[in-house]
Amino acid sequence: MFYSEFYKNGTLDEYTIDHSAFSVAKFIEKVNIEYFNYLCPMIKEVEVRIDLAHVGDEEYLCEKGAKKLSVKRPRIKHWEVMRRSIDARKRNPVYVYRLKFYVDEDPLEKETILSHFHIVKDRPKILIIGAGPAGYFAALELIDLGYRPIIIEQGKDVRSRRKDLKAIQQDGFVNDKSNYCFGEGGAGTYSDGKLYTRSQKRGKIIRVLELLVEHGAQTDILIDAHPHIGSNKLPKIVQNIRETIEQFGGEVHFDTTMTDLILEKGKCTGVIVDGDIQHRAESVILATGHSARDVYRLLHKRGVTIEAKPFALGVRIEHPQTIIDEVQYSRKDRGEHLPAASYSLACQVGERGVFSFCMCPGGLVVPAATAPGEIVVNGMSLSRRDSPFANAGTVVAVEKEDLEAYQDHGVFAGLAFQQAVEQKLFAYGDGSQRAPAQRLTDFVQGSLSTDLAASSYIPTLYPAPMHELLPESIYQRLREGVQQFGKMMRGYYTQEANVIGVESRTSSPVKIPRNKESYMHEDAEGLFPCGEGAGYAGGIVSAAMDGQNVAKAVARYLA
Repeated sequence: MFYSEFYKNGTLDEYTIDHSAFSVAKFIEKVNIEYFNYLCPMIKEVEVRIDLAHVGDEEYLCEKGAKKLSVKRPRIKHWEVMRRSIDARKRNPVYVYRLKFYVDEDPLEKETILSHFHIVKDRPKILIIGAGPAGYFAALELIDLGYRPIIIEQGKDVRSRRKDLKAIQQDGFVNDKSNYCFGEGGAGTYSDGKLYTRSQKRGKIIRVLELLVEHGAQTDILIDAHPHIGSNKLPKIVQNIRETIEQFGGEVHFDTTMTDLILEKGKCTGVIVDGDIQHRAESVILATGHSARDVYRLLHKRGVTIEAKPFALGVRIEHPQTIIDEVQYSRKDRGEHLPAASYSLACQVGERGVFSFCMCPGGLVVPAATAPGEIVVNGMSLSRRDSPFANAGTVVAVEKEDLEAYQDHGVFAGLAFQQAVEQKLFAYGDGSQRAPAQRLTDFVQGSLSTDLAASSYIPTLYPAPMHELLPESIYQRLREGVQQFGKMMRGYYTQEANVIGVESRTSSPVKIPRNKESYMHEDAEGLFPCGEGAGYAGGIVSAAMDGQNVAKAVARYLA
């Protein structure tokens, strides 16, 4: 009966018993496995690798996974991709898929996160200062927990921000309330939309990604190893999140600046905005981003403890994308199925880290100053990542010895150092947002470039002695670091790359401390520092997860 069942169902006839090829025992073991699979409905996951020629062929992908599981195609009721990545270590890159198969059973219908939300208009109010990913995801979590979020944002909504970004790009005018860092969605909205994070212990990454999908992001972000949305698509998603917050009873106030905290007997009971307007609430979440220098000064003035923290400073290096593609894929033409290649590089120079940061394949270099009189650059990519350029921040850890000249600034020594470098580079120029730059080879050799390579930077570049404009300790470590990178990644060290200054906003030099368990500031009951500006995140996803965690902490505190 054992063999006849298999023969009847078309299984045994696939095999020819060849005693020279394998033993009868192994054959029987194989049949036993298939017989078990035949009798038992199941959910199975399997990894398959496919060449570029079959990318996009879903039937081929399914058949390959089914064959690896030794399951007949008609028994598969449903299948889905759980994970997708590229393995480019060998000469011919392949896609690696993690597939989930439902064999002889149907998948359960999945509920959306938003389907659990209820109107919170009459629920206790929680103030959130800042409409970046930390603030918005804290607001969504609060609604799910039954609280009413009131968001205060000094910048503008995403649509209105575009005019101010155009003014920076084309006219060199910097609005200190609305720019690439400040405004709805925070710095991430117009700086690429990368969703990769190593912060696996902070919370459920999938919840952040699913919420983004429920607000308009493509489902690809749920499966890609390095998910990415793009600065052309993020504004609409951010707007949709705001509409959800308002639909369920929350509020978002733009062009509204927090000018003071309301502190009563050691407890934060609200904030004052625009000089004299009071907003009272059960708790206050501070989610103001890494460049909110006025907030740090306000806290210090009000006796709320803040701390200096490590940060990094350097340059943004821009290559032709074709160079990075050839290095990573071992081919000059990557074709239609391979995305613009990226890289991640790091080394030690004099016991200090030199590393690439915020790599933007197929991207653009953009001006990211938050006040007049500064030169700051950052990187971004659109969803298709089809720019002919690749750029990445390349930075050095700033240590105490770099800050000796700024010790009079106390806890703000790092901030003063950061600001001094940004202002020095601006003063060297012509008063616009044109950025100083140098060919990579000239940067290493310490010589002024006579001309520059082509660039994506819209305000344009001009040749400048970056080796003299940067602090000596930063320059020397960058100089040695990029030479090491050239050995790690052949083709990286080239005169076709530009070194553009200055990449100084990798993170804040100041931290707002909080209790590890309660997430609350120990000087002010009811005040919850949150996200990148408080020193607890570094990117869209980690900031969003921190926002969710802080929202839960607020609920525990109020309970």
